[in-house]
Amino acid sequence: MAPTPPIEQLADRVERLILRHEELQRTNTLLAEELAAVTRERDTLRSRLNAARARVDALIERLPVEDPAGDLGP
Repeated sequence: MAPTPPIEQLADRVERLILRHEELQRTNTLLAEELAAVTRERDTLRSRLNAARARVDALIERLPVEDPAGDLGP
C-alpha cells in the first residue's frame, strides 16, 4: 500500500473540518433557540412573580392594624 500523498491528507482534514464546522453551526443554532425559549420563560415567570407580589401587597394593605396592646379596636 502506497503512502497517502500530503495533498490528499490535507483534503481529508479540510473535509473533516468543514463537517465539524457545519455541526457546530447547527448546535449553535439549537442553543440560540433554546436560550430564546428560556429567556421568554424567565420573563413570563418574572411577570407572574410581580403580579403575585402586587396581590400580596394589596392583601397586606387590607389587613387591620393592631394597636400595641393587641386589641383590634373599640
